[in-house]
Amino acid sequence: MPDLIRLYIQQCIIGFILSAAFVVLLFAFNVMNLWHLVTHTEGGWLAAFLLFMFNGIVFSGVQFGIAIMRMKDDDDDDDDDRGMMIPRDAVPVRVAANRR
Repeated sequence: MPDLIRLYIQQCIIGFILSAAFVVLLFAFNVMNLWHLVTHTEGGWLAAFLLFMFNGIVFSGVQFGIAIMRMKDDDDDDDDDRGMMIPRDAVPVRVAANRR
């Protein structure tokens, strides 16, 4: 399996674990009376599942973005921090201009 796919799957698993922990904490602390709403309504299990799934999608996307941003390529040795390559042997060139 390619390394990028393996990294993506790992970050998705971590994101959904974080989502499960987040939803459990929401229900445990009864934020906005969510525990009562989920347990006392007919479609409460669906709401809890969707809360878990949508938070899992968001958290796994953020987790993957963080993992990609933290990757560092070791052959980035440029002295310029602006991201532009500046030629080391710059030579001025004269250009003839038409004067009117």
